[in-house]
Amino acid sequence: MPLHVTDYTWSQTDSTIHLSVPLKGATVRKVDIVSTEEYLKVHFPPFLFEAFLFEPVDDDRSTARIGNGVAVFTLPKKTCKVWERLMITTDDKETKKEIRERALLKQQQKLSAESKQKGEKQQAERKYALETMMKLEKEERDRIEKMKEAEREKTTAELAAWQLRQKQKSEEAQQKQNHQIQQAGSTDIPGNRLTDIVKNKQDHRNSKTKKVQPQLPPPRRCGNIAVTFTPRVFPTALRESLVPEEEEWLKKQAEARRAVSAEVEELQDLTEEERNHDWLKQKGDKCFTNGDYVGAVNAYSLGIRLNGKIPALYSNRAACHLKLRNLHKAIEDSSKALDLLTPAVPANSAARVRASIRRGYAFCQLQLYAEGLQDYEAVLKIDPHNEALQEDAQIIRDIIQGGSY
Repeated sequence: MPLHVTDYTWSQTDSTIHLSVPLKGATVRKVDIVSTEEYLKVHFPPFLFEAFLFEPVDDDRSTARIGNGVAVFTLPKKTCKVWERLMITTDDKETKKEIRERALLKQQQKLSAESKQKGEKQQAERKYALETMMKLEKEERDRIEKMKEAEREKTTAELAAWQLRQKQKSEEAQQKQNHQIQQAGSTDIPGNRLTDIVKNKQDHRNSKTKKVQPQLPPPRRCGNIAVTFTPRVFPTALRESLVPEEEEWLKKQAEARRAVSAEVEELQDLTEEERNHDWLKQKGDKCFTNGDYVGAVNAYSLGIRLNGKIPALYSNRAACHLKLRNLHKAIEDSSKALDLLTPAVPANSAARVRASIRRGYAFCQLQLYAEGLQDYEAVLKIDPHNEALQEDAQIIRDIIQGGSY
């Protein structure tokens, strides 16, 4: 049975309530606060403070500060007037239970809305980052393409200039040869001697022609071109294979892949490694460690859709739901993990302990203490010397015996 805190202090103005609750040495991480317009709960086991407020307050503008062993609340009033007292004076358990359940429901809806808003913000940030990256990549491709075009224009201009120089050299050599022949023909030489000179001039022209041959550009550099062939799925040669049976098998494999793709719509936007459930589990664990519980839930959920037979994905997602106060979902995932961890063998005892504790804690948060005690007792059968679990189980037994739930 929890110990109710009675040594709190409070004060008020026409518009605001100031409330101070001592935390009895509890750390900040162990303090659980639920606040709505008509209800305030501060739970730090084994102590509990509940306030069924006298008038409604503005929950959206309410604040809480925890430090120096005390929780200080500032609660703006919805109606500016002086309250007669802090809490209602009714002792009707049904009325209090109804207010408590209504407050827990509002708190659950508020947390869900915040988680959804956070997820939408993260999605928008990822989209903006992707668009920015695509824009930068396009600018880089355009820059490279401009460099290539400038290089092509430079190479074309150099080739045209080289061809022009070669043509000019050839024309100058031809003009020089023609001039020498004209000079030799105008000289008065006997017939036989003229024939020899013309022949020598022709040989000289041929030798000159050889010398002034245009210089060709160097050959292209050699290299190897890798040629790949489409591999066969089956190791045997085609002539030795049973073609109809192979085609039937390949058809079934393709249908199975299409079925998985149709079931997981996100696959079309995922990389190859993001389709690996082991990689998704590691990513979810990293998000959980960093406090990104919504991101961890998304990673575990996609891993479950890829392979729904891995109990660790369900158990880890249950831990995320506990952090997000999605208690019913935490119970559902923990139960699924325990179903997959059957039969109970020493190899999966640690996994069964984690799943049972998470489900038992969720039951207790929902004030289903009898169901929660069953899970804690099941864990104690596996680890009977765990003093912390023994202490928690005894607290639950005391609550049940006290009948305060």
